[in-house]
Amino acid sequence: MTSWGPRRVPGLRREELAQVAGISVNYYTRLEQGQSANASDAIIEALARALDLDDDERVHLYELARPVPARRTRTARAEVAVPGALALLASMPTVPALLLGRRNDVLAWNRLGHALVAGHLAFTDPQDPATRPNQMRLLFLDRHMRELHRDWAEEAASAVASLRYVAGQYPDDRALAELVGELSMNSRDFARLWAKHDVRLCSSGTKRLHHPQVGDLDLHYEVLHLPDSNGQRLLTHTAEAGSAAADALALLG
Repeated sequence: MTSWGPRRVPGLRREELAQVAGISVNYYTRLEQGQSANASDAIIEALARALDLDDDERVHLYELARPVPARRTRTARAEVAVPGALALLASMPTVPALLLGRRNDVLAWNRLGHALVAGHLAFTDPQDPATRPNQMRLLFLDRHMRELHRDWAEEAASAVASLRYVAGQYPDDRALAELVGELSMNSRDFARLWAKHDVRLCSSGTKRLHHPQVGDLDLHYEVLHLPDSNGQRLLTHTAEAGSAAADALALLG
């Protein structure tokens, strides 16, 4: 590869990336600036290989390279919970669960989900868009939520990477863009993580919590994306049978 001299920051320069991907620097520059929306699959895949992207990052690259045509700006409407999801929440009282909108608004929670993640808020708050909690706001701006997560920094990084993935899917969502702007202005941590441009769709894993009433819990979480729901998803938390976390959940319930 042609040497482009010493560098002050790690990573490939624009000229190096174009060379590795096998395209001209001028064409790559047009792609980078959004001036060419007809890149072939072969070119996008070549860039993905050159950047060593994982699956989530590759999907995000396709969305950036082929943006949805701009649509007329509409007044942002509050999301409405899918009725079937509400019934599902009510049917599992021993599993802490939340129904989240695509902007991370809490559209509903069951009693145990509310007690686990936000007992300091009113149970009825999600029912009114004016009082509806937002997971991202809680995570970065609410002291109780920051204290709930024993690995807050890891939780915050995953949440921001997932939000960037969603933002790529809904580039015309004004309310989502306003949320990013609000958090960037009010949280240095969010602004720093957003500037890293990490992309990751978080669908399962472990949450290490410290609940003010029942102490430490290690819970497995699953994110269940609902079909034909415009981005709504169920977030469930479970504990290993017979574990201290299971006993703590039973006590909390």
